[in-house]
Amino acid sequence: MIPRYSRPEMAAIWEPETRFRIWFEIEAHATDALAELGVVPKSAAKALWDWWATNPAIDVAAIDAIEAVTKHDVIAFLTWVSENVGDEARFMHQGMTSSDVLDTCLAVQLARASDILLADLDRLLDVLKRRALEHKLTPTIGRSHGIHAEPVTFGLKLVEAYAEFARCRKRMAAAREEIATCAISGAVGTFANIDPRVEAHVAGKLGLAVEPVSTQVIPRDRHAMFFATLGVIASSIERLATEVRHLQRTEVLEAEEYFSPGQKGSSAMPHKRNPVLTENLTGLARMVRGYVTPALENVALWHERDISHSSVERYIGPDATITLDFALQRLTGVIDKLLVYPERMGKNLDRMGGLVHSQRVLLALTQAGVSREDSYRLVQRNAMKVWESDGALSLLDLLKADPEVTAALSPQELEEKFDLGYHLKHVDTIFARVFGD
Repeated sequence: MIPRYSRPEMAAIWEPETRFRIWFEIEAHATDALAELGVVPKSAAKALWDWWATNPAIDVAAIDAIEAVTKHDVIAFLTWVSENVGDEARFMHQGMTSSDVLDTCLAVQLARASDILLADLDRLLDVLKRRALEHKLTPTIGRSHGIHAEPVTFGLKLVEAYAEFARCRKRMAAAREEIATCAISGAVGTFANIDPRVEAHVAGKLGLAVEPVSTQVIPRDRHAMFFATLGVIASSIERLATEVRHLQRTEVLEAEEYFSPGQKGSSAMPHKRNPVLTENLTGLARMVRGYVTPALENVALWHERDISHSSVERYIGPDATITLDFALQRLTGVIDKLLVYPERMGKNLDRMGGLVHSQRVLLALTQAGVSREDSYRLVQRNAMKVWESDGALSLLDLLKADPEVTAALSPQELEEKFDLGYHLKHVDTIFARVFGD
């Protein structure tokens, strides 16, 4: 975790004290259930909660010192609790194994992280919708291969991003549901020394589902899907960030990141206004995606359990969720304050002498009885003259002067094919598909 790219609420989920508090709740709820089943004295569960009610500070350093001797983190924690609670603490962890605590805790942490990420996505969606509606009919050029294609609107670019992140939110909600499972099934997951009702009780208290089959660990395909979902969201962040970066290039400059008073773009060149936030988002997206492959490789554990996954998850759990949380918040800020330049968009639309209307002329010629091959040839030969003149010539003027073209289409018919509004007639339909009527 790097403080520069961390937000306090998400980072707090992964603090050692938070982890130990979740461990205690798992152990105490399990002891409650064991007491109700008559396996341990009710006084044991009461002793744990009575001590907890005093809101003790978690002495992380003391637990770490014990672990330095035991070389086992869960035993170190249990030892520390026993030293503080007293004799009744011996009934903790009856029939349980370390993975019951570790995996169930990780499920709680990932579920809490998911809730923050879902809220992040909601805020981003709100901003995207507002800016999309603001620029619903702001004409701009659509590009394919980076080359001018046909007119679109800037609102359509944003509504496309909205739809993509709406899908991301659905995936995130599904990933949360899949990851939020509890396993209190004992060594190798057979419940030999602990009743399945204990697992159900703990799951209910922690807001988790019961893991149907655990092999001493919760199956790691769940975690793989979770981190893969984070990777997909990161890729969507990068796609939108890359769009902003391209639009901010000097040659384009149709939109750019907000440049605050006093901000500096370069230590050497005072004129610079660089897309630093979206470039940063591109890098952060690479990091989040980098955590996906280790999560996939964690699926294949030896037999009922090994700990090859453990070190991986100590990294990727905090880092992936903290990084994605920060990235979503940063992207929301970028879109919220994005500077949009409709006049520049208009200039760019007109830059290449009307080439963006070539398809309409092509189709009109075919409907006027010219073969598609000849129609394409006629339009292309005039379009290439405009291209080679760098937009100094006009496609419409050249077509009007081409006798083979005017033999099929009158000058008035040609002019009608250069109407910008034609390309925007279904913008309302697309918006309605995304946002509803």
